[in-house]
Amino acid sequence: MSKLYVLYEHSAGFALFRVTEFEELAAFLPQVEESVTDLQRFNSVVTLIAFQPFKSAVVALENINAISEGIVPEDLNLFLEGALPKRKKRSKCTLGVADPKLGAAISEALEIPCSHTGAVPEIIRGIRHHFHALIKGLTLKACSIAQLGLGHSYSRARVKFNVHRVDNMIIQSIALLDQLDKDINTFSMRIREWYSYHFPELVSIVPENHLYTKCAEYIKDRKSLSEESLEPLTEILGDSEKAQAIIDASKMSMGMDISPVDLINIQMFAGRVVALSNYRKQIAEYLHTKMNSVAPNLTTLIGDQVGARLISKAGSLTSLAKYPASTLQILGAEKALFRALKTRSNTPKYGLLYHSTFIGRAGLKNKGRISRYLANKCSIASRIDCFSETQTTIFGEKLRQQVEDRLKFYETGDIPMKNIDVMKQAMEEALQEQEQEAVASAKKKKKKKKKEKKEEEAMDED
Repeated sequence: MSKLYVLYEHSAGFALFRVTEFEELAAFLPQVEESVTDLQRFNSVVTLIAFQPFKSAVVALENINAISEGIVPEDLNLFLEGALPKRKKRSKCTLGVADPKLGAAISEALEIPCSHTGAVPEIIRGIRHHFHALIKGLTLKACSIAQLGLGHSYSRARVKFNVHRVDNMIIQSIALLDQLDKDINTFSMRIREWYSYHFPELVSIVPENHLYTKCAEYIKDRKSLSEESLEPLTEILGDSEKAQAIIDASKMSMGMDISPVDLINIQMFAGRVVALSNYRKQIAEYLHTKMNSVAPNLTTLIGDQVGARLISKAGSLTSLAKYPASTLQILGAEKALFRALKTRSNTPKYGLLYHSTFIGRAGLKNKGRISRYLANKCSIASRIDCFSETQTTIFGEKLRQQVEDRLKFYETGDIPMKNIDVMKQAMEEALQEQEQEAVASAKKKKKKKKKEKKEEEAMDED
C-alpha cells in the first residue's frame, strides 16, 4: 500500500504532511472536497510530519523564486531528505505537489514519484485553508503578514528582473514620439492661423512648421524688421534669399496690427512649440541609441523608428522574434486583413513595413513581393537580436544588402547570392570580430596590470 505525503510551500516555510488512507480518499473524492472546510474532519485525514520555517525574508524570497521556476532549492532538498523515509523505502511512497514542474525536479533529485492530480489538489486546498491551525505557534495574523511581505518582495523582484524591461523603454519612446508629432503639428497649425492675422505673407515664404514657429518667435512685430534682422533670420532658415523675402514682405504686408499683449502671447506659445520640437529631436536620438543597443540588426535593416513600431505592436522583442514572417508582414494592418477576410477580397500586402524605404523604391508590381521578402529578413534579424549572446550589426548589414540585391533583381534581372552563402559570410565576419574584441580586451587588461604594478612599486619606494 503506497503512502501519500503532501508538500506545502508557505510564505512562513516548508511543511510536509502525511495523508491517511490515501487509496480510499482517491475513491471518495467528493467526500474529500466536503471535508476540506471542516477542521476536525480534515485533521483526521492529514497529519503534520515536519515544518521548517524560513530564517529571513531574503531566504524566503530566494526559495520562492527557485520554486516558481521549477527548481528545487537547497533548503527544500535538505528538508525533504530529512523528513521523507529513506531512499530504499521511497518507491512505495508518493509525494503530492501543487506544481508539476517542481514535482518533476523533486522526483529526479530525490528518487520519489510525485503526483499533482486526483485528491492532491483538494488536500493542498485544505492545508492552505487550515495552515495556521495545523502548525503550532502560528497565528492567522502572522500568516497574513508573512504572505503580504513575501508577495510584495516577490512582485518587486519580478518587475526588477523583467526580461522585457528594455523593450518597455522603446515602446514608451515610440509612443511618445508619435504623440509629440501630432501635438507639434496641431500647435504649429494654431500658430500659423494666429500669427497670419498679423503677417499673412510669412506662410507662403516659410511653409515648414518648425521653421515657421521659429520665425514667428523671433519676428514678433513685423514692423520691427530691418536690414539688421537679415543675419539672425538667415541663421534660422539657412537661406539668405528667404530671409530677404521676409524683410521685403514685412514692409508691404496686408496684415492687421496686433497689440503688444497679443504678440507676447504668440511669442510665448511659439517658444513652447520650438522647445517641444527640440525635445522631439532628443527623444528621437534616445530611441536611436536604445534600438542600437537592444535590436542592432533590426535597426540596421529597416531603421530605428520602423523597428521600434514593430516591437511596440508585438509587445516585446521576444514576441516579435516568435512571430512568423507572414504575421510580421501584415503587422499593423489587422483591420484591413479582417475586412478582406470578411468581404472575401484581396488581403493587405504590408502593414507597418510600408514605412520602410525598400517598399517605396519598389515598382508597383513588386511591392507585395519585396514586402514578403523584407518581412522574412526582419524575422531573421529580430531572432538574432533576441536570442544571440553577443550583439553585432554584421547580420543586419548582410540582410540589408540581400534586400538591396533583390530590388536590383526585380529591376535588372541580376541573380543575387544564395541566403546560405550570405549567412556563412556573416558568421565568419562575426567570429573574426569576436576574436578581435577578445584580443583588444586582453591587451587592455595587461596594460591595467602593468599600471597597477608600477603604482605599487612607486608606493613601496615611498
